[in-house]
Amino acid sequence: MTKNPKFDDIRPYYEEEIPAAMQRIAHSDAFPLLASYVFPDLTIEAVRERLCSYRTIRELQHDTMAEVNRQIISRSISDFSCSGLERLDSKKQYLYVSNHRDIMLDACLLQYFLVINGFETTEITFGANLMTHPVVIDVGKSNKMFRVERPGGDLREFYRASLHLSEYIRWCIKEKGESVWIAQRNGRTKDGIDVTDQGIIKMFCMSEPKDKIKALADLNIVPVAVSYEWESCDVLKALELYQSQFARYVKKPGEDVNSILTGIMQYKGRVHFELCPPITADDLAGFEELTNSEYHKAVARLLDQRIHAAYRLYPNNYIAHDMLYGNTRYREYYTDEQYEAFNARLAKLDRYDSCDLERLREIFIGIYANPVHSA
Repeated sequence: MTKNPKFDDIRPYYEEEIPAAMQRIAHSDAFPLLASYVFPDLTIEAVRERLCSYRTIRELQHDTMAEVNRQIISRSISDFSCSGLERLDSKKQYLYVSNHRDIMLDACLLQYFLVINGFETTEITFGANLMTHPVVIDVGKSNKMFRVERPGGDLREFYRASLHLSEYIRWCIKEKGESVWIAQRNGRTKDGIDVTDQGIIKMFCMSEPKDKIKALADLNIVPVAVSYEWESCDVLKALELYQSQFARYVKKPGEDVNSILTGIMQYKGRVHFELCPPITADDLAGFEELTNSEYHKAVARLLDQRIHAAYRLYPNNYIAHDMLYGNTRYREYYTDEQYEAFNARLAKLDRYDSCDLERLREIFIGIYANPVHSA
C-alpha cells in the first residue's frame, strides 16, 4: 500500500491496523446492538468471531459492510436503483462529487453499488465533528473514511486545512490509486436545494495552482445525484430550519449520531443514484479565459446542471409543490393514496405544538417542493 506520512493526521487506517480495530469494535459496548442489526440470525459471539477474522479493508467491506447495506435496503428502502456506471472505467480513479442528503447513506449506499458491480470502493470524507466516539472512529477509518476539518474563524488555519485536504485528495487519486467521495457542500442539504459550493471547487484547485484546467481534469470528477422518495431526517431538518429563523442554530450533544440512526432506520421508499457524465478536459477548456473565481463558479454550475438533470423526482415532490402553491399543476404525477400518505407524514409535525405549526409545515413542504424548481 502506498503511504505518505504527511497525511497521517487525516488518513484512514492502513491494512495492518485493521485487525486491532476489529478487536476494539468487537469488544465495544455498542457491538451487541450493531451485531444484532446486521446479522439478526447469528449469535453475538459468532458475529464477533467473524469480525475479528478480517485482515483487510476489502474483507470487511465485501462481507459485513455489504450486509449492512443489504439490511438497510431490505428494511427501509422499497426500491434501490442506480445507473450511469457504464460511463466509467473500473480501472480508473474518480472524484465523486455528490449532492448530500444523509450523513452516512449517501456515501455508504454508493459503496454498495460499486461493490456489487465489480468496482473498487472509494475513500470518503468524514467530518471531524463526527469523529468523536471511539467506535465511530474505528468503523469510519476501517471503511476508508478520512478526516475533514470544519472551517473555523482563523483564516490562516482554514487555508492550511483546505490545502492539506486538496493535496490529500489529489495524492489519493494520482498516487495511491484510490477514488474519493466528497459532498458538493459543507454539510447536508436541508431545504431540498442542491447547490455546489464554489469553495469546494477552489479547494480542489489549490494543490495544482499553475494550471486550473489540469487541476480539475486530473481528478476525473463525476457528479452524483442521489434522490430519496422520503427525505432522510425530513422532520429533523424542518425543525432545524425552523429554529434557525430565530437564532444561530447550535447542535445539541449527540444530535449527529441521532441523525445518523434516524437516516438508517427511517423508511425512505424509493432511492436512486445516478452517476452523471464525468467532467472532462474539453468541458473545462470552455472556461479557460475566465478568472479563477469565475472559473470556480462556472465549474460549480456545471456540476449543478448535471446533478439537477439526473435528480429523480417522486410523487411527494409534486404533491408538495402543489400544496405549497395551492394549485394542481402536477396532479397527473400522483394518486389520491400518495397524497394522503404525504398528508399523514405532514401530520407528524402536530406534536411540535410549541412551534408556529403553519410555518413549520411550510418549511417541511418546501423541503420536498424545492427540487421541482431545480430539475
